Amino acid sequence: AVMINLRGRDTESFVEEARALVAEKVKMPQGYYIEWGGNFKNLQQAKSRLLILTPIAFALVLMMIYAAFGSLPQTLLIFSCVPFALVGGVLNLLIMGLPFSISAGIGFIALSGIAVLNGVVLVNYFNQLRLTEKLTGEVLVKKATSIRLRPVLMTALVAIFGFLPMMLSSGIGSEVQRPLATVVIGGIISSTLLTLVVLPVLYLIFEKHMEKFSQKISH
Repeated sequence: AVMINLRGRDTESFVEEARALVAEKVKMPQGYYIEWGGNFKNLQQAKSRLLILTPIAFALVLMMIYAAFGSLPQTLLIFSCVPFALVGGVLNLLIMGLPFSISAGIGFIALSGIAVLNGVVLVNYFNQLRLTEKLTGEVLVKKATSIRLRPVLMTALVAIFGFLPMMLSSGIGSEVQRPLATVVIGGIISSTLLTLVVLPVLYLIFEKHMEKFSQKISH
């Protein structure tokens, strides 16, 4: 067994490079073979599990949003917060110079829940003001966003400050903690900003389409 302790790069790219070099320069006797194990084997097994669990997690999130709002368009509108979050997570990984890993993948799943929560807070209040105060259009969106700005920012800041020590850690276990925290912090920042700016615009577009649709039905 050849034991290798990697530093400064991800396991998968190293193994791919090492495989190519070994295949080119090492001639194995008949009946002998090379097996790459350890963290690389664990990584492959975890990836195959994530390919199954990630769609299930997103499907459950969609189902819970639909159960809360009972509207497919609004469910998709709230779920659009997830791509907002993924953008920030990927960018923060690039800024920190970290490769994609299993812990980063888990961070993306956790991040989707936080991003959806902010969307639920906003859209729920849009609907509430629409019913109670009969507001529509830009007046509705501006009032609801300004009132719900504080809860959305509080949710974001609590999560950011909670994960910040993990993102800055450099001791034992940091190779697991840093990617996860980096993804979550970057995603929360982008999702918060985009949720407060883009989601209200999308709601206005959604509202106009719903009005046109209801007018067609009434005619």
